[in-house]
Amino acid sequence: MKNWHRLLLTVFFLGQGYAQEKMNYSFSLNQAVDYATKNNYTAINATRDIEMAQKKKWETTTIGLPQISANVGYQNNFKIATSVISFNGVPTALRFGQYNAMDAKLTLSQLIFDGSYLVGLESAKTYLKISQDAKVKTAQEIREITTKAYGDVLLAQESIMIVERNKVILEKTLNDTKQIYKNGFVEEESVERLQITLSEINSSLDYAKRMEVIATNMLKLLMGIEIDQTIQLTDKLDVLASQNIDLAILSQTFDTKNSVDYQINTNLVEANRLLLKLEKSKALPSLGAQVNFGANTFDNSFTMFNANQKWYDYSTLSIGLNIPLFSSLGRQAKTHQAKIAFEQAKTRLAETEQKLKLQYQKAKSDFEYSVAQYGNAKNTLLLSERIENKQSVKFKEGLSTSFEFTEAQRQLYTSQQAYLQSMVEVITKRAALEKLLFKN
Repeated sequence: MKNWHRLLLTVFFLGQGYAQEKMNYSFSLNQAVDYATKNNYTAINATRDIEMAQKKKWETTTIGLPQISANVGYQNNFKIATSVISFNGVPTALRFGQYNAMDAKLTLSQLIFDGSYLVGLESAKTYLKISQDAKVKTAQEIREITTKAYGDVLLAQESIMIVERNKVILEKTLNDTKQIYKNGFVEEESVERLQITLSEINSSLDYAKRMEVIATNMLKLLMGIEIDQTIQLTDKLDVLASQNIDLAILSQTFDTKNSVDYQINTNLVEANRLLLKLEKSKALPSLGAQVNFGANTFDNSFTMFNANQKWYDYSTLSIGLNIPLFSSLGRQAKTHQAKIAFEQAKTRLAETEQKLKLQYQKAKSDFEYSVAQYGNAKNTLLLSERIENKQSVKFKEGLSTSFEFTEAQRQLYTSQQAYLQSMVEVITKRAALEKLLFKN
């Protein structure tokens, strides 16, 4: 029994410890975006890509720096080779050498000239620029999708509050109508229509709650927060929408050359130019030098580590020149392929420039339209509320049918959702426009 008590206490305290590890996060939209750009899983790997590119750049640089290596070798000639030498016409078999031999040497090698190496240095710098631009692009995309995800959570939360409020009002109306029906002043159909509407509201409420969970978890994922952690949003949807309506952004000048997509493709053109240069450089000679400092020793017995063992020093200097002469037109084929890839990269850059112009026009138009739709949705909601209020009064006074009343309710519910969605659209469309106007 005591063992069971100990086990239960252990499980309890472990659970407490785990619960204490959970954190409660609270973010405004700007805070959420900043947090996501630093902690998003893709953003973290983008930073690592830059680190890898920096190391790759240094790796390429070291190819042209002095290289030093050491080598120790031991050889056991357990059966020495026989050589036959003729003395006065008489062949004589002789064996030259010792049974044990050891050699130790230090080698210093230096690349003096290689066209490929010089091109490699330039390519490493370009590769680093591409990685840095890729991180900027990743950050921009994270900002945009985090903004949308934040808005989706607020949309779900606002939907829940509105539907719950509608449910309370409808339940009261249904109860009042049931009482009126009992008194014989309305038909049973009126009660049934309200019951159908209540059932639809319950279904909408269940869906909204499910969507809130999914949207919140999606936001956590984008921000690099574990799914089981708690997160609270401090901004309100209507406040964010009002802040993002500012049309001054439409007067900003758009320059495609400031776009990170344009800069990435510019660097890709440069990378392909260097690839072409690399293929051409392979036709150039390469020159290298090597210096060896070493010592060797020989003996019939294994005495290499004895203090009085005799070692014989030696040193060598060698210079090598490699001249490519003929490759059966293989180099020319590779050079031609690189030239085609270079031209393709320039074409993609031109295409990117035109696409960016089109994307800006669309993003600008979408934002203007979202602002207009927000105003329309707001006015429509006010009208729907007035119509629903009038129909509610008429229905209670017996001046309108249940069909007219429930239709007014449905119109109100649709207008409410359209208004909420219009606010999210303003926020997300502005984020898309800001992404294009961002100056790298």
